[in-house]
Amino acid sequence: MKAWLATGAITLALFQVLSAARLFELFHCAPSGRFWGRMHRTSGYLAILLTLPVAYHCIFLLGFETTSLRVAIHSILGSAFYGAFLVKVILVRSRGFSGWALPVAGGLLFAILAGLWLTSSLYLFSTNAITL
Repeated sequence: MKAWLATGAITLALFQVLSAARLFELFHCAPSGRFWGRMHRTSGYLAILLTLPVAYHCIFLLGFETTSLRVAIHSILGSAFYGAFLVKVILVRSRGFSGWALPVAGGLLFAILAGLWLTSSLYLFSTNAITL
């Protein structure tokens, strides 16, 4: 279940990157107006909601582990994820930061989530047969 929830979260996070690029006008596509802002916010909320049961299980049932390099990297990234999320939310709500701060924070948040997915879900999917 955790691997599939994380896969949904990384898929939504990839949409976050693409919709942010549209919001910062790095490329243009229809429709215009507030559509992309709403889609960006909605996909962000859904991505974070998908990570909550995963984080709960990892934090309270597994804890911080260093049994292998992969697990240690995963634990460190997991510890950093919600901190990076908090920084991004603060930057979104504030107006006093430089224009580059929000894209950097969003990119860092995406990179951390991608690292988490690579060290958990992709590892699971590549070592076990996927059954539906």
